[in-house]
Amino acid sequence: MPKIKPPVSTPRIDMTPMVDLFALLLTFFMLTTSFRPQEASMIDSPVSISQKQAPDFNLMTIYVNKDGKLFFNIDNGRDSTTKYREQILKKMADRYEMTFTDEEYDLFGRLASFGMPIKDLKKWIHGENSQERDLLQIGMPMDSADNQLGYWVLYSRIVNPRAEVAIKGDADANYMVVKEVMDLLQDNKVNKFNLITNMQPEEVGLDDLPPER
Repeated sequence: MPKIKPPVSTPRIDMTPMVDLFALLLTFFMLTTSFRPQEASMIDSPVSISQKQAPDFNLMTIYVNKDGKLFFNIDNGRDSTTKYREQILKKMADRYEMTFTDEEYDLFGRLASFGMPIKDLKKWIHGENSQERDLLQIGMPMDSADNQLGYWVLYSRIVNPRAEVAIKGDADANYMVVKEVMDLLQDNKVNKFNLITNMQPEEVGLDDLPPER
């Protein structure tokens, strides 16, 4: 008499909870992720083999493009409630006897690097798109008659003394302009700063080894 074989059941995994979890995570990241704003000017940094990375917060950056134009940026710190950028702009407004609304302070606090005389800052803040703002990016004044970059650095250090300082220069930038920026930082008691470069690993081949003696 043949044996009765029990029915074979195929294992089945219910993927519905996993799909729901994936949808929740995707929604969370879409709502909480903030994209890094576009820089004021294209900077093609020189390469180096340095392994040190610039901090994500509490960083003051001075940009030097290949035409020698200067741009400036400072973040709001790890805690956005500190509103460092707004505090710095208020000090600049007092220095140059300008008036900004609460809305303009708020908009400025959410923007990125910039480089123009402060008289054009309102137009830049209210720019309808990036193309309109880019037309105003003619470079930050740093001449002896009106050293606006020096005041941005000074007030940034007063508002956020913990901010590290970095210079991001183009590989084709005029060295004398970079030297002037370094002198400006030293005039503001900044004797330690970072030079931002593109990290490139150094590979050594057999042909690069010194000959045996």
